[in-house]
Amino acid sequence: MTGLSGLVSAEALEALAGKPETVLLDIRLPADGGRAAFEEAHIPGAVFSDYAADGWRQRVGQVPGLLPEADHLARLFGALGIAPGSQIILIPLGASANDFAAAARACWTLRLAGHAGVAILDGGTRGWQAAGKPVESGPGATIKACAPYPIRWKPGLRALAEDVIEALDQGSPLVDARNASYFAGREKAPEARIAGHIPGARSRDYTSLFDPGTGRLLPRAALDAAFAEIHGQPVIHYCNTGHTAALNWFVLSEILGETARLYDGSMTEWTQDPARPVATA
Repeated sequence: MTGLSGLVSAEALEALAGKPETVLLDIRLPADGGRAAFEEAHIPGAVFSDYAADGWRQRVGQVPGLLPEADHLARLFGALGIAPGSQIILIPLGASANDFAAAARACWTLRLAGHAGVAILDGGTRGWQAAGKPVESGPGATIKACAPYPIRWKPGLRALAEDVIEALDQGSPLVDARNASYFAGREKAPEARIAGHIPGARSRDYTSLFDPGTGRLLPRAALDAAFAEIHGQPVIHYCNTGHTAALNWFVLSEILGETARLYDGSMTEWTQDPARPVATA
C-alpha cells in the first residue's frame, strides 16, 4: 500500500487514526517547547519525536544538517513504530514556517529512505484545535516498536555538492530558501565560512509560502505561481543547513508534483571548500 502523500486534513486524520497501520508522529521543535509542550497538549493517539534530540539530522564537522547514516535512521524509525507498511501523518505545531519545515525535512528523510506512505497534517496541532478537535495531555500513545527499518535509498531526492556543480554547469535551477539578507551576503550561518549564495540561484524565502495566520501553506494556486518560472525543470533546493529548504522541496515535490532535490549540506557545506563559487548581490 502506497497511501498518503502531500497534506491531509483534520477530517482525513480522524478517519485514519486508530487504524493499526497509522502512525501519528508529532514533530516538535525545542523552540516550540519540545516534549513538555507535547505532553501539555497533543492530538489523541500521537507519539512524540524530538526533531533535534532524536537525530533527524546529523552534524559532521562544521556542517550541522546532514542526512544521518542508514543504521541510525533504521533504529529511529523502528523505535517510533514505523514499519514499511505504516501510514505516517507528520504533525507540526502549526505555529510557523520554521516548525512546518521540520515536518517537511522529516517527510523528505522518510521518502529518501524508501517509505511510501507519509503526509503532513494541514495546519498542524493548532489548526486541529482551531477546527474544534480534541487534544489530550500526557506522554502520548504507547509506541509499538518495530524491527529496524529496512532503508532503501530512493534516487533523485538528495543532492550532493557535486550535483550542485553539475547543475551550475548545465544551467539547471537552484532555489535558495533563505531570506534576502542571507541571500545578499549581509548575514551568514555561524558554521558557513563566508556569506552569500550559490551563483545563479533564485531567491524564494520559505516563509513567503506559509500563512502564519492560519498555520498553513498558501493555497495551491499561490504556491504554483511562486515557482512558475521553473516548472518542468529539475530543481535543487538549499538554505543554510537543509532545514528551511525542506519546506520549498515539499511544496514543489509533494504538492506540485515536480522533480526536486534537497541539498542537505547547503551553504554550511558548500562554503567549506574555497574553490566553490559564492556570489553576493
